[in-house]
Formats: sequence, structure tokens, C-alpha cells
Amino acid sequence: MYKILIIEDDQGISRALESNLRSEGYETESATDGPSGLDRARDPSQDLILLDLMLPRLSGEDICRTLRREGVTTPIVFLTAKGEEEQRVAGFELGADDYVSKPFSMRELVGRIQAILKRAAGQKHLLAHCRFGDVSVDFVKMEVRRGTEIVFLTTRELAILRLMVSNKGVVISRDRLLNEVWGYEAYPTTRTVDNQIVKLRQKLESDPENPQHILTVRGTGYKFTG
Repeated sequence: MYKILIIEDDQGISRALESNLRSEGYETESATDGPSGLDRARDPSQDLILLDLMLPRLSGEDICRTLRREGVTTPIVFLTAKGEEEQRVAGFELGADDYVSKPFSMRELVGRIQAILKRAAGQKHLLAHCRFGDVSVDFVKMEVRRGTEIVFLTTRELAILRLMVSNKGVVISRDRLLNEVWGYEAYPTTRTVDNQIVKLRQKLESDPENPQHILTVRGTGYKFTG
């Protein structure tokens, strides 16, 4: 049984989520403010986190940022009344897996949860470690080093790198990256993929303008050469 943590200060919404998710066969736990939510989110038994952005004492953005910096990889779905595109993109860059604006359909939310959990289960079978150039990556511990220096990658950046390294020499289309890393349910764009690749190169390539490992295949996508 999957366990879902609900961090939501509106008790009416929280109770409705718990009731509906339990009827779908999920185990649930809830928190109504930022600090207690962050504490419970650190529990490795959580399989997915539904996280409101506007919380007392500690925002959803800060919770997500803290968890990712601490290496917590539990999938996160933001719940918020903010529907602007810049908020959506900002959430993805923090390491969120999806973004649902209120009011939302429970049927749609459950569908997204199912897709994210399925995708997360598939990620466990991918490569655990790799080395290329002066970079070493431990995907299990979410640790990346260039030489002796630690490099911080978001969970999204790690997922992109892991998929590419696991398919060394294979051209991966932008659509495949969107499907396997973001999931079509998140509604990102191919521009979002390109922006993430730029950031990866800046962090991992000796010369980001002339990359040696994360290469562009014009008109198609990207490929990794180690």
C-alpha cells in the first residue's frame, strides 16, 4: 500500500483528500503547517507528498527546496491556487514532480498520482553509479562530484542525467525526456527540457558552450557520450 503525506493547512481540503485517497486504497498522513510537514516529509516511508504552497510558518517552496537539498527524493506534487506559468516552472526547478491548481478534480489528481508513482518505481531500476570526465555520480545517494568538489543537482537534473547515462550513445528525443522525467501530466514544454540541459552543462561540463558529454542532436534531442 502506498503512503501519501498531505501537507495542507485548509482542514476541509485535507479531510477531503484523505477520504478520497483512502477510498482509492492509499494510506494517508497529514500535517497542517510547514515545520511539522517538513518533519514528516523526511520520513522515508512516505511514497508521495501533496504539498500546499501557502502554509503557515514555512512555505511549500521552502519545504521542497529543503527536502531536495537534503537528498530526499520522494515525489512531490504542489497544490496551490497559483496557476501562472512562472509559478509552475519555478516549482519544477525546485524539484517538484507535478503541479495541480485549485480547484482540482479528484479523478485527475488520482490519475496524476498513479502516473508519478509508476514512474518513480521505474526509476529504481536505472543505473546507480557513473563516472565521466572528472565527474562521479551516485544516483542512489544523490551525490555528484567534479573532482573533489560537491555539485548540487536538483532531482529533475539527476533524473535527466540518469536517463541519458543509462542510454549512452542513444539519441533521446525531447518528447521522451518529457514523458519519462516530467510525465505528460505535468504539461511542461520542450523549452523546459532545453533549459534543464543548459543548467546540467553549466554544472558538469568543463566548457558548457562546447560540451563533450551532453550533446545536442539538432532537430531531435540529446545524447550522452562518456
